[in-house]
Amino acid sequence: MMEGGNPMSLLLLPPMLLVLGTTIMVTIAGGTVADAKAAGKNIGRAMSGKVEPADALVPQVVSLAERARREGLLALEDSLRDIDDPFLVKGVTMAIDGTDPDDVRDILEAELRAKKRDDKQAAKFFGDAGAYSPTIGIIGTVMGLVHVLENLASPEELGHLIAGAFVATLWGVMSANVIWLPLSSRLKRLGELECARMEVAIEGVAAIQAGANPRLVAEKLRSLLPTGTVEREAA
Repeated sequence: MMEGGNPMSLLLLPPMLLVLGTTIMVTIAGGTVADAKAAGKNIGRAMSGKVEPADALVPQVVSLAERARREGLLALEDSLRDIDDPFLVKGVTMAIDGTDPDDVRDILEAELRAKKRDDKQAAKFFGDAGAYSPTIGIIGTVMGLVHVLENLASPEELGHLIAGAFVATLWGVMSANVIWLPLSSRLKRLGELECARMEVAIEGVAAIQAGANPRLVAEKLRSLLPTGTVEREAA
């Protein structure tokens, strides 16, 4: 390409469809259709990369802890309107309703475990696709070369057929390293950041119910923040 080649020669539809289509089908065969649907729904999430930072939750929790200590848990009902995190709102609402602290923690941690499980499965789907794709590309190349050997009597077609054969390997390797594996890694990281925020909410609700000192609450929650967050906040 850098020496005057035509980039369109890489966009041969048959090898592209063979590699991408077969990769998706084989990956689905290794799991369930439900896994594939769940993974598909996460593509937009991975592309946007939007995730609310865990450190943004700390001031909100500390503010709730201060008010709860000063006015009691029931006073927090009005404050919930200013909280934009549904998970934190759910935990504080249970606390206001008088739910036992152990039950509140159990419910929130069960939701966190379910979140981790779903994120792990979505990332695994794309990771599996990245593992299968290069091999499928090689299979496509072998199939293409077999077709080349069948057409040795037509020399004018050999160049196009050989190019198509090797493009399959290219798309197998390229789709693995440019599409599938980056998607998998992105979803893993987004899941880690989202779960860190949920962990902050869980510990925050527990501290609010216990009537803990707001300063201690802030220090404890900051200790849960992902690497780099504390330094950024201190800067």
